[in-house]
Amino acid sequence: MPWQNNSDPWGEDGKPDDGEPQRPQANKPVNPWGDGPARKPTPIRGGKGNDFDDLIRRSQERLRSQFGGGGGGGGGGLDMGDGRWLMWAGGAILLAWVGLTSFYRVDAQERAVVQRFGRYVTSNGPGLHFKLPWPIDAVERRKVEQINIIDISSSEGASENLMLTGDQNLINLAYAVRWKIRNPENFLYELADPEKTVREVAESAMRAEIARASLNAALGPQRAQIADQVRDRMQELLDSYKSGIDVRGVDIKQADPPAAVDTAFKDVSAAQQDEQQYLNRARTYAQTVVARAQGDAAAFDAVYAQYRLAPEVTRKRMYLETMERVLAKVDKTIVDAPGVAPYLPLPEVRRRAVPAPAEAPAPAR
Repeated sequence: MPWQNNSDPWGEDGKPDDGEPQRPQANKPVNPWGDGPARKPTPIRGGKGNDFDDLIRRSQERLRSQFGGGGGGGGGGLDMGDGRWLMWAGGAILLAWVGLTSFYRVDAQERAVVQRFGRYVTSNGPGLHFKLPWPIDAVERRKVEQINIIDISSSEGASENLMLTGDQNLINLAYAVRWKIRNPENFLYELADPEKTVREVAESAMRAEIARASLNAALGPQRAQIADQVRDRMQELLDSYKSGIDVRGVDIKQADPPAAVDTAFKDVSAAQQDEQQYLNRARTYAQTVVARAQGDAAAFDAVYAQYRLAPEVTRKRMYLETMERVLAKVDKTIVDAPGVAPYLPLPEVRRRAVPAPAEAPAPAR
């Protein structure tokens, strides 16, 4: 039977038989199912088949031809097998990275804070400085000589910035705060939002000082004093926060009553100005009268001193000066020599005979 054929289908010498059954060999095990299908012979190593080493060799030659301008060892291109060009390129990139990220310049009005992985390391002034390359070290620059100004004219969402005075009145204030950076390290690390902190501290200090002053004082006489007190209070609070901020000054630009009562306040202010004007006039008149009286008293004292030295002479002099003042304002005829006929002043009589021109009536008030 065919399935009992356990012999080699190609025969003992590698050739197929004629289909006739063969006798099984003595030393070869008999397979009851046969030897299976025929297999392709394995190619000899080093031949022209699909050898793995040959595939790698051809791939290398293809890469050399593409990148080197030719294949084999006779081309003038760059050998991909040699990694020296990668080392040179990497070294150039490394030097450029170190040079560009390791040196930094600080201007005259700035101060630089160096951070290493986000942690404070040192601070540097103006000039050219060296640090570790990025991202190991990072630099934060701050202008320590620049004066920053925050205008506080009205609260958020409101048209007025109303505050309560010490005498339970409302006042609308507009002011500005001038500040600069004193310590860049504390400025960067102690405050999350420095400008917002300065604004809130200024509002708190201003409300505290206005609550201690009266409305009239806040409107005019004590505005400069209130501004100085606000600056001192702000500096004290910011120093307690370790903010690194120096408050240079507070300027009150506007201090008015609320808009709803502005007209009434203007009337009151006008009345107060009139009152002050009348008081000034009265004081001026009183000072004039007092000065005149003091002058008359001083003259009387001087005359009395002379009278004590020579009573008769002083008495006669006083009489003559008094008569001179009295007779200077009246018409008079003096006859002082016995036997001399009095002189008749005819021109004076003629002048009196001519009527004086009528005076124009005064305008009615």
